[in-house]
Amino acid sequence: MKNRYGSVAYGGMDVHYKFSNVTLRDAGGAVVRRGRLDHRDREALRRQLAQWPRGMVMVLEASFGWPWLSDEVRGAGLEPHLSNCYKVDQMRKARGLAKTNKKDADLVSLLPGEQTRWWEVWLAPPAVRDHRDWLRHRADLVQMQTATKNRIHAIFHRQGIFYEETKDLFGGRGRGFLMALCQDGRHAGGVLPAGALEALRGQMRLLMHLRAELATVAGHLRGQLKRDPLIRLLDSIPGFGLILSHMVAAEIGAIRRFRNHKALASYACLAPRCHDTGEADPRRAPLGRHLGTRGNRTLKWVFIEAAHGAVKRGGKWGAMFNRYTDGGKTNRGRGYIKVARELVKVVFVVWSKQVAYTETPPPRPGGKQARRGRKHSRPGTGQPSHAMVPAK
Repeated sequence: MKNRYGSVAYGGMDVHYKFSNVTLRDAGGAVVRRGRLDHRDREALRRQLAQWPRGMVMVLEASFGWPWLSDEVRGAGLEPHLSNCYKVDQMRKARGLAKTNKKDADLVSLLPGEQTRWWEVWLAPPAVRDHRDWLRHRADLVQMQTATKNRIHAIFHRQGIFYEETKDLFGGRGRGFLMALCQDGRHAGGVLPAGALEALRGQMRLLMHLRAELATVAGHLRGQLKRDPLIRLLDSIPGFGLILSHMVAAEIGAIRRFRNHKALASYACLAPRCHDTGEADPRRAPLGRHLGTRGNRTLKWVFIEAAHGAVKRGGKWGAMFNRYTDGGKTNRGRGYIKVARELVKVVFVVWSKQVAYTETPPPRPGGKQARRGRKHSRPGTGQPSHAMVPAK
């Protein structure tokens, strides 16, 4: 029996939630077959993938839901790749094509035949995706915890309840006050109505549950810290604690996919862009300067949070922030963005070179500092000739 897929060389897949449209092409780029994969019947899906030539390049649209499908494609002996949805969309518009599932699959199937991989985005392996799930789950829990605390504060505002012993209502003493208030609803101003009291009790139960879930995630991450040298290196950078170190490692995945720190900054939406055109005017800044929005916005948030921590620490980071904000008086947001951009550079160096962070980096080989050090050092010792001896 003739193999109807024998001439297939590569293909493209327009991915949806319940199904995918597929176009397969031969080595010359001609369409061999078109089809549709039903995602709900996993066994039938695997049988269909098993009929295709092993080692064939299959390009998937990087839409929501690609991870499990790429695993199935790889499990069938195929070679999955991801295409940038935005670039493919612009390619379709430039060709004047209507947007249909069939045309999208046809367009994606043309990509392996391009001379360069301009369309490709990194396909994160399962281990990296699992790490991201842990960290994004924790971020969701933190958001829910913040919303719960805000609802408790709203109850206090509506009922005229005041707590002045400490600034933190959810610290040690604050939690004691809340638990006592949940018992009978009595406070300095009177007694909570039944509805408000039950709402407060419900919010407190939810808050305790969220705290327990966050403790579970934190325990898992601390266990990873003990055996992961990369997290220990990132943790040495100012502003990066345990959680942010894990988040930056999970969102970047592999530092080798970025050619330099500028590419990483662009991916993290921290590279400046503008809408200027024509001849540049040196007397003014470029028009429409802004940060990009197409990239990893979670990673941008991580670097901005780390910038806040680095500025609080002071030192060179606090001085950098003060220099760009006139001592914190103006443009504070831009000051934190500047610090975050410098932290991108530090993360790239620490990760790519596998070295711990130092406040004063070593001189670059062949640079002025290195030549100056060799000039003033004693032969055979590597020590400066003017080195001071500590007083006894």
